[in-house]
Amino acid sequence: MRFGLDDDREALRSTARDLLDELCPPAAVRAAWTAVPDPAPWQALAAAGALAVLVPEADGGLGLDETYLVPVLEEAGRAALPHPLTETALVAAPLGVAGPMVATDLGGAGSLVASATFAEAFLLVSGRGLRLYEPHEAEIEPVETVDASRHCGRVRPRTAGEAVAEDPDAVAAAFDRGVLGTAAELLGLSRAMLELTVGYAAQRHQFGKPIGSFQAVKHHLANARLEIEFAAPAVLYAAYAIAHGQPDASRSVSQAKWLAGRAAAVAGREALQCHGAIGYTTEHDLHLYLKRSWALARAWGSADFHADRVAASISA
Repeated sequence: MRFGLDDDREALRSTARDLLDELCPPAAVRAAWTAVPDPAPWQALAAAGALAVLVPEADGGLGLDETYLVPVLEEAGRAALPHPLTETALVAAPLGVAGPMVATDLGGAGSLVASATFAEAFLLVSGRGLRLYEPHEAEIEPVETVDASRHCGRVRPRTAGEAVAEDPDAVAAAFDRGVLGTAAELLGLSRAMLELTVGYAAQRHQFGKPIGSFQAVKHHLANARLEIEFAAPAVLYAAYAIAHGQPDASRSVSQAKWLAGRAAAVAGREALQCHGAIGYTTEHDLHLYLKRSWALARAWGSADFHADRVAASISA
């Protein structure tokens, strides 16, 4: 099997990258730490069809599958997009919830919900199913987290809401899609941190030479690149497995999340090491990506949760 993107999928990725490079630079992510995120990148992605990739053509969408959307989500991760693209386009849209900006994590009652303070709808677990709530139908308690640009909160329904899915299998599939999207975003964050560090190593000089010319620094960068290259095909296969209903789909998304989380952890660690003291400051852009990776590593199931899930699947 070839783990790569064809021309159509690459075109979607390229479009997303161009839009986000222009409309979601680090300055926009930094601004989202203290204010509601600028809607411009979200509106541009919507206009480009990114929110409707999994919406059937009969309903005005593109009628494509997860393998088309995952590259777009990777670019969202690379830009540290402070909007719930995974939750809206990958989790909610296939359930027939198209249009509003949806916040969810399907973690159950009391779990933190990203984008809670500005989302247009909430998709929450209710019993064995999922229900949709408008903001005025829920109590929203903002919660400070390591990445303030995510605007997390606890969301407690005040009304019965609207039934979206009652089938436990549909809920499980929605959870898997959320895991997949988070893995893709982590992969994009890993690439962003590596790119940032390569650029820094090329322009930072010591002893009259770029630090990137030193063997020790090359090893750090190579370690990060290696983890990214291991994770990338796992994320692509997980998208394929979900899109084609493969029996190992749930195991594959857990493998992808674990590997992408590891890639982000290694890329972040090596980036900090190579940047030195400046990398620890909030004035430097590295912290925007590093802290997002810390948050997403624990979202939609921790590394231990997914390792246990893979082990249970293998032993079953």
